[in-house]
Amino acid sequence: MRVGVDGRELQHGVRTGIGHYVREVLHAASDRGWECVVYATSNADLQGLPPGIIYKPVPRIWTQWWDQVRLPRQLAEDRITVFLSPYYKGPVMAGCPVVVTIHDLFFIGYPGRRRPAYDALMTGLGRLYANRASAIIADSQYSKQSIMAQLGVCADKVTVIPVALGKTFSPQPLTVEACATYGLTSPYILYVGNFKPHKNVPRLLEAYAALPASLRAIYQLVLAGSDQEHRPLLQQLADGLGVGDRVIFPGLIADEDLSALYTGCALFVLPSLYEGFGLPALEAMACGAAVAAANRAAIPEVVDQAALLFDPEQVSEITRVLVRGLTEIGLREQLQAKGVARAREFSPRHTSGLVLDLLERVAEQAA
Repeated sequence: MRVGVDGRELQHGVRTGIGHYVREVLHAASDRGWECVVYATSNADLQGLPPGIIYKPVPRIWTQWWDQVRLPRQLAEDRITVFLSPYYKGPVMAGCPVVVTIHDLFFIGYPGRRRPAYDALMTGLGRLYANRASAIIADSQYSKQSIMAQLGVCADKVTVIPVALGKTFSPQPLTVEACATYGLTSPYILYVGNFKPHKNVPRLLEAYAALPASLRAIYQLVLAGSDQEHRPLLQQLADGLGVGDRVIFPGLIADEDLSALYTGCALFVLPSLYEGFGLPALEAMACGAAVAAANRAAIPEVVDQAALLFDPEQVSEITRVLVRGLTEIGLREQLQAKGVARAREFSPRHTSGLVLDLLERVAEQAA
């Protein structure tokens, strides 16, 4: 097996779910002794990748030209057995089987954003890529049903394989140095992710502001992420709500500190309106955090019975769940135990290992 992987998501200073997905697949492939060729930009972050990975730089040219013209030629030159795209798109005329991964349908649209002409165009492209692919990977049953409904593909073509949980996520002590680095001066509620509209962070801020003053005095709200575009509006909202002094924006958390921040939080909250999977909730569970999350999209499927769920469009309900998670100690301990157990179900064998099994089947069918 000589696997080609689109690694353009491997960027310095940015943590994304797709980047995590690529890294876990590459580690699993290396463990099996497969040859892997990664196509990434010249400034790609290749640290932490397994030894033996072959890196091929992607030139800075129009993306569609690279995807549909240069990449197929490169795959032939590199004698690739099967190509894995971590995106919804891939070359439509490749000389080897192409497997695409559709984590969600954000490329068409998501709550709070309506662009009819653009969405129609992207739906057409999505259908083209999906139908030309040899197989499609979806992160969840929710995503599979959405893909089938919106892109018009049959059930047999879509395989549900959860995203792998990184090996580094386990309970870790929160050090004094980490607290100082990220401005943690008291117990805290934690959110990790970007601040795009579908993440629903403004309602989380409003729910936090509606907590009893006694709880806000004890617990900070930590909104961790490197999204500089949307952060100023959130800071303005926090100030307008009168809680600016209790809301912390620490930026991107270093990989070596993330598990400890998950472990140290009083409650982790994922308030998203739409998630194709919801990896941060799973990471938090693996680190022993109690989790409260939205009852939308794939999130209930991922957290199962190990989290408190709420309607993410009802600020009062988010506040009520925050109060429960912060004040009912017995409930919090139950959530912590259930979360750790749930996270164990997302081992590499049941995630990235299944991706490799699918790639192998597709390659055998094409031989």
